[in-house]
Amino acid sequence: KGYILSAHRSEADPVKKAAYNLLVRNALEKAGGKIIAMAKVEKTNVNENGVNQSTVLIEFSTYDEAINAYHSSDYQKAL
Repeated sequence: KGYILSAHRSEADPVKKAAYNLLVRNALEKAGGKIIAMAKVEKTNVNENGVNQSTVLIEFSTYDEAINAYHSSDYQKAL
């Protein structure tokens, strides 16, 4: 398996965030990714010097698939 862990340290502008989320979700699903976990800032419990942040975990069939998804033109455009 391969994974992308996306951690956001602060909340973004809601309009920009909605556009970003749509582009990123489409790009990663097109590349074979599956979102397996999402934690929003207001729903997290931070321990041991952690940072309260929005976090998303995306799973791929292989490590190479995850790397290729990150470097894909669709994902880079979303970034």
